[in-house]
Amino acid sequence: MTPKEKRNEKLAAKLIKNLERRHYNAYFCKTKEEAINIITDMIPKGATVAWGGSMTIRDMGLTAKLKAGDYEIYDRDDVNTLEDKIRMYRKAFECDYYLSSVNAISEDGVIVNIDGNGNRVAAITWGPEHVILVVGLNKVCQDVDAAMKRARSEAAPINMARFDLNTPCQKDGTCHDCLSPDSICNYISIQRMSHPAKRHTVVLVDESLGY
Repeated sequence: MTPKEKRNEKLAAKLIKNLERRHYNAYFCKTKEEAINIITDMIPKGATVAWGGSMTIRDMGLTAKLKAGDYEIYDRDDVNTLEDKIRMYRKAFECDYYLSSVNAISEDGVIVNIDGNGNRVAAITWGPEHVILVVGLNKVCQDVDAAMKRARSEAAPINMARFDLNTPCQKDGTCHDCLSPDSICNYISIQRMSHPAKRHTVVLVDESLGY
């Protein structure tokens, strides 16, 4: 085991303990393949499943795995019109399992998310019966202030580059706390605990995943 692996294992153990204190289910996986297996084992056949605009769950192959399985999938990427996408957003609130990542998480288990339309943070907060959050250890920050800075100054400018919209961070890669109508920093969520208890499951992965 490398020094980094030793450190990450200890960090994950500390974070899992803090998440469990905050009434989450929590797991640690060494690889994204292990995480996919754990998550698909959690979701019973025939369940309705939806997800937010997370690159983590797409890039790791989780969404493709679920689409190939025996589930009813609500995926906004499968529809073309704005009206149909909004319909998918609303159906997500009624699903059995909602999947996402987070923008940052503090070492003591506080989750920070930032959202443009608000559908992702809304579904994480309320609606779906179960929420599964997949988190690469690259998103773990020392405290809530550091987590907020990561969400605003790292995750948001990178996501803006994905969308190619007109904001100051798109031009120079740094957060300006802007008021642009194209901003994706419209809704900021700080989640202290899972409520009802165990509604949320956090799957930590010892890899760099997402933005």
